[in-house]
Amino acid sequence: MPMPERADDYRLPQPLALDVVEQPNAAWRRVYENAAARKIALLIVLAAVWELYARSLNNPLVFPTLTATVTALLGSIADGEMPRAVGYTLMLLGKGYALGLVLAALLTAFATLSGIGADLLETLTSMFNPLPSIALLPLALIWFGLGDASIIFVLVHAVLWAVALNTHAGFRAISPTLRMVGQNYGLSPAGYIARILIPGAFPSILTGLKVGWAFAWRTLIAAELVFGVSSGAGGIGWYIFEHKNQLLIPNVFAGLLTVILFGLFVEHVIFRTIEERTVRRWGMQS
Repeated sequence: MPMPERADDYRLPQPLALDVVEQPNAAWRRVYENAAARKIALLIVLAAVWELYARSLNNPLVFPTLTATVTALLGSIADGEMPRAVGYTLMLLGKGYALGLVLAALLTAFATLSGIGADLLETLTSMFNPLPSIALLPLALIWFGLGDASIIFVLVHAVLWAVALNTHAGFRAISPTLRMVGQNYGLSPAGYIARILIPGAFPSILTGLKVGWAFAWRTLIAAELVFGVSSGAGGIGWYIFEHKNQLLIPNVFAGLLTVILFGLFVEHVIFRTIEERTVRRWGMQS
């Protein structure tokens, strides 16, 4: 048998060149791995189930179709009734949510800088956090009367404890090393909170903001259903209540659909944008 003259003559057999053909389900796999596409598909399925069930029931006074609901919603938008209701509700939500955040920030700062403050926060949250905000509505009516102040009071209660509790828990979870770094730099108490504690605890703070928003939104709609009209103005809850009394059930479902759509927008647009620009950008979440 002839031997190769040089080591270069030893050659491994070359693999056959095969054309890579994309599998037929590759496009479906890309869609499936896209969270936004999956959620949109789920919404489409739920909408189809709504429409089919309502048509099979064939009782618009009990469960109107999605088509009738959307038609009623567009009609309310066209005549300005829904925009006025949404604007009034968002105005109250903004005032109550902002005031609740301010009080939560002050209470959490006191709890962070003082042992007495920590005991006070833990005691108050144990007392008032389990208390449904809507349960305070009768007292709010007695204290503040029939008007915006009563609704804002229950909104503050809905926001305050959830935000303060999550923020304080986030502060306590920060590593001692990071705390010592901030103390060694000689930061003032305000600088220590702003530059060390808040960035380090922001995932917990964001969770508190989400929980506080959800509590406030549910409390606001429920409060408006009870007495949400003041000086001729009413919010989404009052819009639902008023059209229920008139047996305009598609409009009732239009109000409920507006509440759902606004909740989806806040969760998947506003809070998701904040999360992308802070938590994931700082490497706190994969």
